[in-house]
Amino acid sequence: MSSLADLMERAKTIRALYAADEARRFGRSWTVEEVALGFVGDVGDLAKLVQSKAGVRHHNHVDEAIAHELADCLWSVLVLADAYGVDLEASFTQTMTSLETHLQRSAAGADIQD
Repeated sequence: MSSLADLMERAKTIRALYAADEARRFGRSWTVEEVALGFVGDVGDLAKLVQSKAGVRHHNHVDEAIAHELADCLWSVLVLADAYGVDLEASFTQTMTSLETHLQRSAAGADIQD
């Protein structure tokens, strides 16, 4: 199993390959904003596949397609985190701790403000 650091390095390698291909094909590589827009497209594709899984759209290989789109989305998140200098592991841990604390207080009946 790969660590988050391993996944980040792989994502960066693939992004560099895409950048070289984009420069060859379009005269420049995608900006961070364009990568983010690509991510939005992948999320949209994932949403359609979720609908397929629920039976309201048709897709012949939905399980494989969902796995692929989730991997695409993860790649985009890793690339964006790298581009913005976000320590994703630390941020994820901090965010989950905050959410856990919030939900535990809410379950205990505490008056929680968003």
